[in-house]
Amino acid sequence: MQLFLMRHGEAGFDAPSDRERKLTETGRIHSGYMANWLGKHVNQLDLVIVSPYLRAQQTWQEVSKHLPASRKLVVLDDVTPSGDAKKAVDVVLAYAEQYKADNVLVIAHMPILGFMVSELVAGIEPPLFATSAVAQIDKHMHQCSFVAMTAAHQVMAAR
Repeated sequence: MQLFLMRHGEAGFDAPSDRERKLTETGRIHSGYMANWLGKHVNQLDLVIVSPYLRAQQTWQEVSKHLPASRKLVVLDDVTPSGDAKKAVDVVLAYAEQYKADNVLVIAHMPILGFMVSELVAGIEPPLFATSAVAQIDKHMHQCSFVAMTAAHQVMAAR
């Protein structure tokens, strides 16, 4: 299974609560670049898991414009910024097993994404995710390996 862990795009701070922060125009553009990059690595997303926070939902809206429809979309409270990483990983992997997913995209936040990488890949320190960045993890049986971290500025520079 290929797991793609993506941080939401850049968001503004002018909102009544953290949950309601909206993507900036830059956040939308960078999310689109990352969606195109993702499309070069997978033909089909079998499962997409998205935080209920507005900026993560808007990131998925941007990403979904550039990719074939996902087989299954789940909005999951467990992948919010202050969520428990171990529980989030367990739930994501349970959904992946339930839907027999080979390619899974999770759109969430810092710091939980970094901690999820550490939960999945033995011995790795939690990486920092730039906005719109994607970490790719290869999971075979019970073994996970960190493939790469790709940020929007890298994708834009390679054009």
